[in-house]
Amino acid sequence: MTELAALILLFFIGVIAGFININAGGGSTLTLPALIFLGLDATVANGTNRIAILLQNVSAVYSFKKENYHHFNISWKLSLLTLPGAVIGAVVAVNVSGELFEKILALIMIGIIISMIIPGKKLKLIDNSEGELSWKVYLAMFGIGFYGGFIQVGVGFLLMAALHYIMKLNLVYVNMHKVFIVLIYTIPALAIFVFSGNVNWQFGLALAAGNMTGAWMGVKFSVKGGEKYIKGVLIIAVGIMSLKLLGVF
Repeated sequence: MTELAALILLFFIGVIAGFININAGGGSTLTLPALIFLGLDATVANGTNRIAILLQNVSAVYSFKKENYHHFNISWKLSLLTLPGAVIGAVVAVNVSGELFEKILALIMIGIIISMIIPGKKLKLIDNSEGELSWKVYLAMFGIGFYGGFIQVGVGFLLMAALHYIMKLNLVYVNMHKVFIVLIYTIPALAIFVFSGNVNWQFGLALAAGNMTGAWMGVKFSVKGGEKYIKGVLIIAVGIMSLKLLGVF
């Protein structure tokens, strides 16, 4: 594949990933393996993906603000709680061998597939736009920060669960806080990958352009109608990538 073709491919994968990330989560299950398959070392792919994540959430936060969905005070508090874990997670990630990281990534993606296949209770909208910060929130945000700093894949699912079930927020505000939190903790995480030389800027910016476009679309539209189709495609794609990473074929 030529370099131009790779950049175009990354853009379109980014559009899909950005749209999925805003409405649910798991977009990095497409982008991270795609970067690896285009020839990047696993750790470099992990760092490069952060460029797209950062700019995607800049676009999403701006779009939510324009739609008049924002509570920046509580978003900032939640974001700051994730920072210590995110820094630790990123430091661990840049010191893990590429081979071990690929195995960890494959197992996590298989877990995400299983979670998507097994039916769960449908989330009910709760009329609470603010929520309260309990000790459970403090622990959850630190753990989610570490996970996001380390691997990022599927962190949206964890944030949605924490914000909805622990803080009792309705889903619109869950997504609004989610993109703000990821934006803030991605800044130090990306910096660690940059300073350790684990970023490919050309691939990262091409992917980011797609992610930003998908994020803008994701804020504007709901995934309700096409959610099952997207999940089906995602399960198949991630399943193939997981088996590839595990060396099955």
